[in-house]
Amino acid sequence: MTLARRERLCRFVDLARVYRGWSRQQMAANLGRDLSKVVPDSGNPKLDLVVALADALDWNVGDVARTVWEEPRPLVQGDEDFATLDGHALDAHRAGDWERLVEVGSRMVALASTPVDRARALNRVSGGHDGMGRFVRSLDCLREAVGMRGLPPAIDLMLRVNLAGAHYALWHLVEARATANELVERFESAPPDGRLERVAQAFALMYRGQCGRRGIEDAGSAAKRHAKAAQADLALAGTLFGGLAREFGDDSYGGVGNTCRGALIEAECALGTRDPRDAVALIVQSLGGVEDPQLAPPGDWLESYGWWCIYGCNIALRHTRGADLDRAMAVFTNKAVEIAERLGNWSLRERAFSMELVRRDRQGQATGFGEDWVLDEDEVRTIAGTMGRFPSFRETGWRILSQAKIVGAQ
Repeated sequence: MTLARRERLCRFVDLARVYRGWSRQQMAANLGRDLSKVVPDSGNPKLDLVVALADALDWNVGDVARTVWEEPRPLVQGDEDFATLDGHALDAHRAGDWERLVEVGSRMVALASTPVDRARALNRVSGGHDGMGRFVRSLDCLREAVGMRGLPPAIDLMLRVNLAGAHYALWHLVEARATANELVERFESAPPDGRLERVAQAFALMYRGQCGRRGIEDAGSAAKRHAKAAQADLALAGTLFGGLAREFGDDSYGGVGNTCRGALIEAECALGTRDPRDAVALIVQSLGGVEDPQLAPPGDWLESYGWWCIYGCNIALRHTRGADLDRAMAVFTNKAVEIAERLGNWSLRERAFSMELVRRDRQGQATGFGEDWVLDEDEVRTIAGTMGRFPSFRETGWRILSQAKIVGAQ
């Protein structure tokens, strides 16, 4: 392993020298190394060398690091075939065994002999990374898969829906909305045919509507326009998911539809067609069915109430003040975290911590001081994991850690 890594590092150094047109002495000087010790015998470069190579090559630092440390492709056992592995991947997905899904999907990638098989394999790997909250890796897989030529329409459709979801999870709202909008317009010109297309239409409407809802906060004078567009998309998506749940007897569609209905409440408050205090009361009442998330079955219905908590936070932050705001936020953030822990849902964790920071900022602005924020080691670990999964959360995470009092640290 050390020898292979050293060889990869040597290739990078040679590539940088050729790319820049440097002599060997110029190369060593620009990399900050002695000419005889550019590449360490251990094959383990220090960070400054990785950064210098990335600058020399005009690469991303992370891409250089990943390539230098890349593991060899997993070996495919002699009796395995692509279809058998795909069956194992489906089993892992149904069981929520995301690490197993990535491992099996990676073996599928190694075995894939056609663009179609490679795209299907990459979609499996993407699903495993998504389940673990590794949304950047999931997005990378989907981008590569969508770029494959000659994909059957059904596979291309599935990948594009997943691509919209990956962008949405990472707060790439422009990209998510553009991808979803393309699908929505496709089905407006040619109505969906069959279950797969109907599901794709419902998800595309949901993602486009959710992007509009998220855009309310930063839209200024255009906030109501965003809210109105979100209202139309989310209402139709909720109806479509409800119909799919009844027709196919799949309650997971009902859970996703419930997520749409909760988002619709936030959009209606932004439009002024629903009283925010009534909306907060309605959401609090709805949480009675998940009083103890540890006793609730995991799945889309439980996750939907986690998102209702986030929508409730948004409504409270925009439309309430003082004690009303504090009470609502306390209920919603606590319950969102409980549900996130039950599901291992990193998106809910990111939203709950971000919302709590906003609340504390506003409280400090209103009173001149803020309450102490006490975190235990488990919460610090969760924040660190969230920062790794969401680049947009990193500044927020550092602010939280700099302000909080951490208890239990050794």
